[in-house]
Amino acid sequence: MKALRYLIALFAGALVAGFVVAGIESLGHAVYPPPAGLDPGDMEQLKALVATLPVGALLFVVFAWAAGAYAGGLVAARIAPAHRALLAGVIGALVLAAVVANLLMIPHPPWVAVVGVLAVLVATALAAMVGRRWQRKPTGA
Repeated sequence: MKALRYLIALFAGALVAGFVVAGIESLGHAVYPPPAGLDPGDMEQLKALVATLPVGALLFVVFAWAAGAYAGGLVAARIAPAHRALLAGVIGALVLAAVVANLLMIPHPPWVAVVGVLAVLVATALAAMVGRRWQRKPTGA
């Protein structure tokens, strides 16, 4: 039964991470709308767009990555019966893998790569710390 709960924790954490990233990036698109006629499936158009994005639009992306890692890690840690920090770390690693894949497919300014990766690592560490706190047994109870 514990194994099933770990699988559910990982699935739910990954799902929440994806929804958080997508939601914040959608908000970023509302604030900084992409040009009319942009084909998101055309990698060359995406590369050209990213090269011209204002700093604010790129900050939405970096924040989305970090918030997704944190929220997904928290959900996985909360659902897991034990090893909560580890599960938060696994979700953070999944988000980090997605971030690195994105950075390799679509060139971003160097600061986005550095800040984005660091932000995901810090958010994952924070989620793991919270998960570790949830795991501790109360003292003096």
